[in-house]
Amino acid sequence: MLTTAELAIRIDGRSLTVEDVVRVARHGWKVILDEGSMQAMRRTRDYVEKLLREKRVVYGLTTGFGKFSDTYISAEDAKALQLNLIRSHACGIGRPFAVEIVRAIMLLRINALALGYSGIRPEVAALMAEMLNRGVTPVIPEQGSLGASGDLAPLSHLALVLVGEGEAYFEGARRSGAEALAKAGLVPISLEAKEGLALINGTQVMTAVGALACWDAKRLAEWADCAVSLTSEVLHGVRDAFDDATHAIRPHRGQRQSAARIRSITAGSKLMTHQGERRVQDAYSLRCAPQVHGASRDAIAYVEEKLEIEINSATDNPLIFADEDRVISGGNFHGQPIALAMDHLAIGVSELANISERRIERMVNPHLNENLPPFLTNNGGVESGFMIAQYAAASVVSENKSLAHPASVDSIPSSGNQEDHVSMGTIGARKARQIVDNAYNVLAIELLCGSQAADFRDPASLGAGTAWLYRQVRDRVSFVDRDRVLSGDFKTISDWMRSESSLDGLFERLGPQGAQPPE
Repeated sequence: MLTTAELAIRIDGRSLTVEDVVRVARHGWKVILDEGSMQAMRRTRDYVEKLLREKRVVYGLTTGFGKFSDTYISAEDAKALQLNLIRSHACGIGRPFAVEIVRAIMLLRINALALGYSGIRPEVAALMAEMLNRGVTPVIPEQGSLGASGDLAPLSHLALVLVGEGEAYFEGARRSGAEALAKAGLVPISLEAKEGLALINGTQVMTAVGALACWDAKRLAEWADCAVSLTSEVLHGVRDAFDDATHAIRPHRGQRQSAARIRSITAGSKLMTHQGERRVQDAYSLRCAPQVHGASRDAIAYVEEKLEIEINSATDNPLIFADEDRVISGGNFHGQPIALAMDHLAIGVSELANISERRIERMVNPHLNENLPPFLTNNGGVESGFMIAQYAAASVVSENKSLAHPASVDSIPSSGNQEDHVSMGTIGARKARQIVDNAYNVLAIELLCGSQAADFRDPASLGAGTAWLYRQVRDRVSFVDRDRVLSGDFKTISDWMRSESSLDGLFERLGPQGAQPPE
């Protein structure tokens, strides 16, 4: 078996996946630059140097930037221009991005350069790859990007470390960029014409944040189906609502997947009922779970598709088409495709938390369930039980509603009104990531309430999958027989849910058919 140090992703600019991003960003996989990509970058760089020798007027090569695009820059000033660009644009604000996000940013920037349309020397991309492989992680503030012209400010903080400036994390310490490179055995570079612009003019920050958020959201959708399965059982839910006969005649993929997952997890349950046994139908938060969860599943799948297109795209400006003897100054740096996708992700994930909170309320509110003690405590009045657990979930859900307001509908002009429409995609990605984090906490509360309610029913009557879920929760958090601080319990379950292998045991128990719901 390969060790983490031996696992590697080959970067060719065309085949990176969201899962690859997770492998490099979170699990320390190495990167290897494809030889064909190195050659493509070299060919394009040779063409750029030809343009410089011919003193052609080309944006970013022999002109200034933004509003200064009509200002000619001599060959003698080209190097100073690139360094000044990086220094002046390093205007990030706020706390630094997490290391995993910066690693994702670096990977995506290398991948975009590897396509060979940026005019950068392959040695620059190679240095970034070695920084990734040796654990040199630039310090990049979270705020300061408008999402067009790309993520200029945060990517400038990345570029600073390449030239031996700025700050970086290395071996657990925050150091100067020069020190971090030296300790890693790396040498900073001097930027040539076009290279500063090629490093910072792209959508890699919003896409990196979005890729990790999307990956976590995919897992969250699975947990949402797990949570509603347990809740449905302890509330004596009506099984008929999940029958595939209903979902097959409204064949949205996510809806059918969620219904199939719920059927698998609750198989064998002695707590669930059929139409007319206790009631004819359930409240929407139970009965419509496949429709709501499924729509979110479909939204997440759409977002992943857009991210994988963007991950494997050239997104800077100008783009160099050496074989055609053309340089095109276009707008691939504009983050609108990702901005809209991030707003869609934010809304889709918000709904998973929103409906979960309603199910929590049904478990703790004695007017909305059958024979469960108020707030899931045996000693109501003296004990408050899970009363404020629902309160906390409601608070987070309400926060999500504010965060889910789309960032992409906003724009503000910059650079002397040259850049007069921007995407706000990085703000959208950061908000979506926060919503995903919040939603994990809400679903953790639902799982805890469901397990507490199961103890008041009969855990031995749970279905095959829900019995496994109950046991996993109880292995980590004990029954709440007396009031105690619940915050730590919430975190324990939320952290477990996020761990890579947390659902493996469930899928093994469900078997091949239950582990792979219908497409």
